[in-house]
Amino acid sequence: MKVDTPTPTVRIPDRISALRNAAVELEATFLAEMLRSGGLGKPSQAFGGGVGEDQFSSMLVLEQARQLAKSGGIGLAETLFNALLEKRHDT
Repeated sequence: MKVDTPTPTVRIPDRISALRNAAVELEATFLAEMLRSGGLGKPSQAFGGGVGEDQFSSMLVLEQARQLAKSGGIGLAETLFNALLEKRHDT
């Protein structure tokens, strides 16, 4: 007789936390693109320019966008989170 082994489950609070984190990260990515489009992160050649400075400024803009999103941002993360949570309950 074969015994079915239960599939591992992820606790509901962990799933909700992961969903919220994904929504915040998506908003951060969106904000980073908006900040770059607005000119934030363009190297000022203060350190001589080059590839290293370009990469650093890109990482700096993304981290600034993450902090904006974590502190409430423009509300995109909350809207996404609520929509995904609602969709999760519909299925």
